[in-house]
Formats: sequence, C-alpha cells, structure tokens
Amino acid sequence: MEPMPQTKSHKRDVSGWLVLDKPYDMTSTQAVGKLRWLFGAKKAGHAGTLDPLATGILPIALGEATKTVPAVQDGTKVYRFAIKWGEETTTDDAEGEVSARSAVRPTETDIVAALPGFTGEIMQTPPAFSAIKVDGERAYDLARAGETVELKARPVYVEALKLVEHLGEISRLEMTCEKGTYVRALARDLARQLGTRGHVVELRRAAVGPFSEARAVTLEALEAATDRDALLLPVSAGLSLLPEIRLTPDQVSAVRHGNPVLLGGASAPIALDSAWASSAGVAVALGRVEAGMFKPQRVIA
Repeated sequence: MEPMPQTKSHKRDVSGWLVLDKPYDMTSTQAVGKLRWLFGAKKAGHAGTLDPLATGILPIALGEATKTVPAVQDGTKVYRFAIKWGEETTTDDAEGEVSARSAVRPTETDIVAALPGFTGEIMQTPPAFSAIKVDGERAYDLARAGETVELKARPVYVEALKLVEHLGEISRLEMTCEKGTYVRALARDLARQLGTRGHVVELRRAAVGPFSEARAVTLEALEAATDRDALLLPVSAGLSLLPEIRLTPDQVSAVRHGNPVLLGGASAPIALDSAWASSAGVAVALGRVEAGMFKPQRVIA
C-alpha cells in the first residue's frame, strides 16, 4: 500500500535512503521537505547540498538513516559540468550577473594542458554564493543582502579532472573530488588560469559516496509510485564504503545499550577510525575500533 502523506501530528517512523535525481531549479532543502511530506516521515535530511540550478544525485536520509549522513557526505563525488568561456558572474554560474568579460577563448590543447594544475590537493576560494558559514550566517545570505563576502582559500582534493568535449564557446568536463570542492570555483579559477573568464552553465552530480545514477529515482517516478517504501534503500546502503563489523547476538545487545564490545577472531581489526556494526546485514551502530574493541558512537534503532 502507498503511504499517504500525513498531517504533522501523524508522521511515520520510516527509515532508509532515497537517492533522488534532483530536478533543475529546486533547492536541496525543498527536495528534503518534499520527500519528507511524500513519505510522511518524522525525520529527513540530505547528504551534501546541491545548487538549485544543478541536477543529479541528492541522497536523502529518512529516520534512522539521518544518523549515517556524515558517512555519505564524506564520500567521493563525481560531477559533470559545462563552462561557458568569456564571462565571469557574481555567482560563478548562470544565476548571477556578468561581473567580468574576456574575448579570449581557450583551445582544447590549452585546456588539457591546464588540467593537471587543478588535480590533486589544490587551494580553492569558495564562491561568495555558497553555504559556508561566516560569523554564523550562510555566505549566500550575506551575498544576497549586498554584503561583501571574503572567504579564505582552503585545501581541497581533486582526484581526477578531464575534458569531455570542447565546443569553442563551451567546454564540458568531468571531475571526481573529495568533500568541500566547489565546481563553480574550479571553473572560475581554470578560466582565469587560461587568461580568460568563465562560469558554469550546466552542472550534474553523478555520484556521492556509495550512491550513483544507477540507483537514482526522479521526483516524477516517486510521485507516481504506488509503493514508495519499496524505492527506499536500507540504512546500511549509506555505509557500504566503511569497514563492517559483524556482531554476535550478545554483542548486539551490548552495543544497542551503548557499550563497547571486544572483537574476537584472528581477522578482527585492532583499530579503525570509522566503522559500522551489523547483525544479519542490518546496521546496528556507527563507531570506531580501539584496542580491538568496537566502541559505538551512534546507535541505530
């Protein structure tokens, strides 16, 4: 049976991941609100903001899956994007006003030669219109209010960056990167490095941590579904890239009460910064391993 959207006082305890293929011109917050309403869920959150003008993978956690959001947010991301050469904008994408122009159009050879300089650990100044907090306020809120936002450069890691297509005025690229990397900032800086200006005109996120387009569901498909719960992935789906600790029934009971357990067996890990404990494949807790003991940090009901 399809779960009916419910009133505020009759929200459901529903848990799992929905890998949304976010539509164009919708904020990540709006997407979470829409899904929370469609599922009648008590709790919901997303794993990594996606710009309103961007499409693609927005993993949305319901219920107990919200406890695993950091594990997904910390995962590698893949973006496909297009840069329009010759114009820089206030937002570094098509939403802003043109703030600088250049008649220079880079060649395919120029672009390919510049890409290694934007691969590996690089210093990047985030866009003024970003979700980074400045004195407790979001940078984009300050920027929209007309304030000059000064954000500091910080190290980010770009695993791979390649040119997919060069059409003269527009080039399409694909980037694999770690958390905190801004596509818009990379496009801006790459254009400047090439002696021109540029901004992002298309942006699609193809993967976040363990979630890819293969598991994505469109909003239209979700709204039309007769059994929406069947589209949910288990809480453990968000943890598949972390080491898994399999617990015995006695250990499960201890961990559910927040107690550490000693791991037996020759292959048991001695130390892990981050891991998840399971019982019959179902997530029990997130935690760490110290001196051969699993120490739960977040218990999953």
